Amino acid sequence: MNTVQSIVIAIVEGLTEFLPVSSTAHMIFTSSIFGIQKDEFVKMFQVSIQFGAILAVVAFYWKKFFDFKNFIFYIKLALGVIPALVLGKLFDDKIEAVLEKPLPIALVLIGGGIIFLFIDKLFKNPTVLSEKDISVTQAIIIGFWQCLAMMPGVSRSAASIIGGMQQKLNRSAAAEFSFFLAVPTMLAVTTYSIFLKDWKLNNIEQKGYQMIMATSENIKMFAIGNIVAFIVALLAIKFFINFLKKHGFKVWGYYRIIVGILMLILIYTGSIKS
Repeated sequence: MNTVQSIVIAIVEGLTEFLPVSSTAHMIFTSSIFGIQKDEFVKMFQVSIQFGAILAVVAFYWKKFFDFKNFIFYIKLALGVIPALVLGKLFDDKIEAVLEKPLPIALVLIGGGIIFLFIDKLFKNPTVLSEKDISVTQAIIIGFWQCLAMMPGVSRSAASIIGGMQQKLNRSAAAEFSFFLAVPTMLAVTTYSIFLKDWKLNNIEQKGYQMIMATSENIKMFAIGNIVAFIVALLAIKFFINFLKKHGFKVWGYYRIIVGILMLILIYTGSIKS
């Protein structure tokens, strides 16, 4: 992976992290098209640039995140992220194995897209219109829904938004709480990826930060990737909320189906390996 490729992957991450289309699937798709070798540094890079996307949420909703009088907000996020932390740790190796296989990801994209075609009709008459109306119990349940995204292709945003709507949140409240819950979730995943996880690069076990600091090129790609992801995610968040209020989820269903079918075609023709 070179600097230009890392920038493109960061743009893809920033655009798709908070959309219900699976950022992981899109980064894998992009890497496959580029023919980037899926070594441990590339895998770590794809996870770690989520840090830039995290900062975009905090910057966009800074009044919410720094309102220390609203202590219950932090309680909801802390309890809501626990299911993902526990299950993510238990199934980390299995998840990593799936990350290298575009075929199941393409099928999950299509399946999720079909669900999105009907989701607006499935969950009607919402009663929760803002984060303040979300109970602690509802936050925890949404946290369990978020765990569905451990399967690449599901989309963390999609899983938590569907969970929110199942808990009677309206579309915009579900999307915003999905963004809020992403902050501790992705912060934990990024911290684990960089400082705790043992990656095996060239048959040598290394921490993520060791791979980053190994060369000046790696440092540059990591820094630029996070900056680009931050800027693009900041724009994507504003776009998605406004679009969602006006148009709902159906268009994202069609999009997921199209991307999934395109991936299947590329797999079938040998353009990307299954």
